[in-house]
Amino acid sequence: MNKIWLMAIAAGCLLAFGSCKPKQSAYKAAYEQAKEKETTAPVTEAAEEVDTYEEEEIAPVSKPKTTSNESTRTEKITAVAGENASHLKRYSVVIGSFQNKTNAYSLKERMQNEGYNAVLAENEQGMLRVIVSSFDDKSDAAASRDAIKAKYAPNFQDAWLLERDY
Repeated sequence: MNKIWLMAIAAGCLLAFGSCKPKQSAYKAAYEQAKEKETTAPVTEAAEEVDTYEEEEIAPVSKPKTTSNESTRTEKITAVAGENASHLKRYSVVIGSFQNKTNAYSLKERMQNEGYNAVLAENEQGMLRVIVSSFDDKSDAAASRDAIKAKYAPNFQDAWLLERDY
């Protein structure tokens, strides 16, 4: 009798767990729907959203793509508790922006192991900026940013300049 019950329970478990297996066709259908929405989204709406950020003075979470000829982003930043604020000058090279402190500290530690005087700074929106170098002169900061992009390619290709607003 016990063997029959055991066999029935085993068969029930196999049926219950076997029916929960995701189907590849379901993933494919979801992927196709997402691609369809992506291709049919009007381009003008994305431009309007960027304008909305500027009007509301809310900084977007993504990092700006910059080249040595482009301007900097200006923010009020302060060194995170325990950081050396004397390393923050007017122009800084930012290689990462995080909301998660663990990720920010991890990147900072990695860059310190590479020989940089990395500093964590926080802006008014609570974003943590990982700064690897800081200068009083904008051209020196741009040269440092370009050197970091070249040294760590393809990583840190979105490194950018931050002008400190006092």
